[in-house]
Amino acid sequence: MFMHASWVHILGNMLFLWIFGNNVEDALGRVRYLLFYLAAGVVANAGQTFVTLHWAGAAAASIPNLGASGAIAGVLGAYFVLLPRARVLTLIGFFFVPIRAYVFLGVWFLLELYDGGLAVTHPTSGGGTAFFAHVFGFVFGLLLVKPLAVRAPLQPSW
Repeated sequence: MFMHASWVHILGNMLFLWIFGNNVEDALGRVRYLLFYLAAGVVANAGQTFVTLHWAGAAAASIPNLGASGAIAGVLGAYFVLLPRARVLTLIGFFFVPIRAYVFLGVWFLLELYDGGLAVTHPTSGGGTAFFAHVFGFVFGLLLVKPLAVRAPLQPSW
């Protein structure tokens, strides 16, 4: 979870963590948030390993998983539950457009499922991305944020 393949990889992960992480931390508190984040990363990695071993075999499983994407996907799943109607400023073409979080994250999750399915059926199509780590992390966040939250997150001002 603490190694990345490139600067673009780590900067993309940090952007998503910066946008979505603070609200989830507000709901969980600092220590719970840290434990939630680490647990999401472990579950995401275990899920990706299971999928790889089951469908791609031991040779594919010998390639290491890098990045915090699975843990951050857990944060995204938590945000989806906690603040579905919050707006996410999204670059579409040359314009920034506010989109509801449930739409933004829902489309992101569906793309991960679609790309993950292609990566299973056509392993070279994924470009080495651990799509199922994202899927497992997101589902982890969806399921566990409510029982772990100690307060409602601060609502964004817009």
